[in-house]
Amino acid sequence: MVIKMFDSKALDLILEKMIETVGESKDEIFRIGEECRSDYESITDELREIKRKVAQTINEGDFLDTQVRAARKRLSEVSKHFKDYTEVQVREAYEVAHKLQMELTLNRQIEKQLREKRDDLERRLLGLSETIEKAEHLVSQITVVMNYLMSDIRQMGEALETAKQKQDFGLKIIEAQEDERKRLSREIHDGPAQMLANVMMRSDLIEKIYKERSASEAINEIKDMKKMVRSALYEVRRIIYDLRPMALDDLGLVPTLKKYLQTIEDYHKTTKIEFSNMGEDKRLHAKYEVALFRMIQESVQNALKHANATIIQVKLEIKRDLVMAVVKDNGRGFDVNEAKPESFGILGIRERVELLNGELNIHSKIGTGTLVIIQIPMNL
Repeated sequence: MVIKMFDSKALDLILEKMIETVGESKDEIFRIGEECRSDYESITDELREIKRKVAQTINEGDFLDTQVRAARKRLSEVSKHFKDYTEVQVREAYEVAHKLQMELTLNRQIEKQLREKRDDLERRLLGLSETIEKAEHLVSQITVVMNYLMSDIRQMGEALETAKQKQDFGLKIIEAQEDERKRLSREIHDGPAQMLANVMMRSDLIEKIYKERSASEAINEIKDMKKMVRSALYEVRRIIYDLRPMALDDLGLVPTLKKYLQTIEDYHKTTKIEFSNMGEDKRLHAKYEVALFRMIQESVQNALKHANATIIQVKLEIKRDLVMAVVKDNGRGFDVNEAKPESFGILGIRERVELLNGELNIHSKIGTGTLVIIQIPMNL
């Protein structure tokens, strides 16, 4: 089976291209809608002018129709009493009637053309209105889609980033485990193992001294060997304490923290560590005690190793349904939005907090120190 690493950057490029394409489509639809809106306003002005001309043509046609009727009546009268009128009067009556009739006919044609153009403009306006409405609706829909899309992408990006962090954290855990095994192997080899080998050699030497020299010299060697055994025992206990303090099982969280922080302060001469227990001094379930001890231990180690703090304040408050731990230092601080290699310690704390359904808040700025607040609900 081949396991391939997931390329989140390639997915980011695909998602960005998709959003860009949708955004361009939205801009194009918006542009079409704006062009239609501009055409709608232009045609509305033109239609208003056409309607004015139609009304004017109708009024002129009505006036011409009245004149044509009068001219026809005059021509009929002249034709009926032809002998009573001169040739000029007859011709004039005919020409006036013909001229007015031609003007009326032309007026009717112009009116027809204007009406047809008016109807065409009204149909175009209706079509443009529908197009504008559809464009607005599409833009609105695309906006909703983009909002959902970008929201999902942000969530996906956060999920991928979290998955990547967890993957990196898992690799870091494996690396840390290997480093811890090497360290323990080296410490046991250089410490208790060497001392026990020396004990074996000294025991042989004591037996030889007892046989060849005197009992008093053998007793002195035994005393030296006891010191060596005591040192070996101390080293073994120190290694066990680093792995898991035995006092945590025997005495509980508060006494173990006091002892641990005092030991750390004695070792780091330039750093003052203040511990205060503000709540009840009672035993918790083992999983809570171990988790809280490790989280406080990690926070203190971060302040010592990365922040160069000179003052570290640790406060613990155990309530009936909540445990709150606060670790504050006066170190150099850091940007909480910037991921750093050493932030795996913080990620480890966050993992433990999430497993216990708790809440972790980290406040820090460069040059102002760091404040870590851990809140764990008690399901007792």
